[in-house]
Amino acid sequence: MATRAGTPYYISPEVLAGSYDMSCDMWSAGCMLYILLCGYPPFYGDDNNEILAMVQRGNFDFEGEEWDDIEAGAKDLIKKLITRPETRLTADEALQHRWMRKHSRVNQAEDNLKIRKLNLQNIKSFHKSERLK
Repeated sequence: MATRAGTPYYISPEVLAGSYDMSCDMWSAGCMLYILLCGYPPFYGDDNNEILAMVQRGNFDFEGEEWDDIEAGAKDLIKKLITRPETRLTADEALQHRWMRKHSRVNQAEDNLKIRKLNLQNIKSFHKSERLK
């Protein structure tokens, strides 16, 4: 595929380069998981050009108090999704990741993910500033 199309917060570097395959969707899934867990995107900027420049660099972190209570397994999964295409997990591999398996059980009352109030507020703020697409 070669069409440059996508939303800056979720687009992968290879889409920006104009040569990509379906693995770019796993990058986007990693970005969405990041947002769902902490409430803000891994790549940010004051405008689309700044966001896209950060995406091309591909550097993100798990800094901030929002990440204090997030399991290491979730961070590991994100790192394996937001990475170079040749090392990026496939959808099947992501579903088999230990963190996904742990949290995909039907009855997990004792294991429920705890989303802190701060993280929910971050999602609300992000949603107000940038409409999710």
